[in-house]
Amino acid sequence: MSSLGLIRNLPRSRFVPLVVLHDTDGPVADLFRREGIDFVAAPVLNRLARAAPRNGAAVVNVMRTLPALVRFLRASNASIVHTNDGRTHLIWGLAARVAGAKHLWHHRGDATSFGLRRVAPWLPNRLVAVSKFASPRPGIFSAASKCSVVHSPFDVTKMAGFEREEARNNVLAAIRCAPETKLLGYVGTLVDRKRPILFVEAVAALKRLSPETKVVGLFFGNALNGLDEAAKSRAEALGVADCIHFMGFRYPGEPWIAGLDALLVTAVNEPLGRTLVEAMLLGTPVVAADSGGNPEVVEDGRTGMLVRADDPDEFARACLKLFSDAALRDRIVETARNEVRARFSFERHVHAITSVYEELTGGMAAMQRSARAG
Repeated sequence: MSSLGLIRNLPRSRFVPLVVLHDTDGPVADLFRREGIDFVAAPVLNRLARAAPRNGAAVVNVMRTLPALVRFLRASNASIVHTNDGRTHLIWGLAARVAGAKHLWHHRGDATSFGLRRVAPWLPNRLVAVSKFASPRPGIFSAASKCSVVHSPFDVTKMAGFEREEARNNVLAAIRCAPETKLLGYVGTLVDRKRPILFVEAVAALKRLSPETKVVGLFFGNALNGLDEAAKSRAEALGVADCIHFMGFRYPGEPWIAGLDALLVTAVNEPLGRTLVEAMLLGTPVVAADSGGNPEVVEDGRTGMLVRADDPDEFARACLKLFSDAALRDRIVETARNEVRARFSFERHVHAITSVYEELTGGMAAMQRSARAG
């Protein structure tokens, strides 16, 4: 989604994006087709698995794809190769260097990843990280000196068009719940780091601390490694199975987030979650774990509520405080919306990225101007 925003808003008078996908039948390709973004197929398959093993097989795979990628980049006259995940950093970064292009490594993971610590110091020309938390730590062998923080972009104007009461009624109708029911949301893939089990436990804690409050928890997202079944089992064990709804992946997600009474960000070590910022833009209050990049966006009691990670009771108490204090909730929502509008606009993101592009191509442009003058 962040790449989509950048691609759409690049100034075409200065930069022409060539979007390259390894999987032209996957969810990213489907998204780009829906949004009218043209792309081409990569000349080779990316056979590196997620969290690729740090062994000879990975090196062999990278070297096997290198000639085809170098030919592709030279034929495309690519000046910059901008990669967005660990696998593409590896196979395209080396190809960019051999082809004579500049390589921009866009880091969206945490600072402990092997690639950031061991590969990024020597492979890319520049790095951008989505948060301070995701940035490399300074050291003797570190990429910190060539890294800058560039927050992901959001369509801050689009978010203003949602009627929250209507959105809330639509969510209630979809799950057939009474109007007084409080709607708590978990938005994102069900993976260990995002703590979906903790979300179930927070819903159960809220019911235990305030039995008179009608509440449901809604999962918006697909599950990996059977975590949906694990969440269901935990809900049954805690006696809240009837309060947990698995809504699946919903696109676009904004109408659903806008209908929530609170978004719970239970993730730990999250570099910078998109749904957290989207909720703030939509006027949905956020209760987030005090972990990862969350504190870079959420200021406790001012733009949201920060709670101790992995503590379901703290999540529940923060929700109850928001529900019982309308003045506090309204003040938090308004402050959060104003701040993220200023910090996370497309304009700021595109300006920051194009500044890096200009830096990377500056030497090349200067050489071309000198040649023309001669």
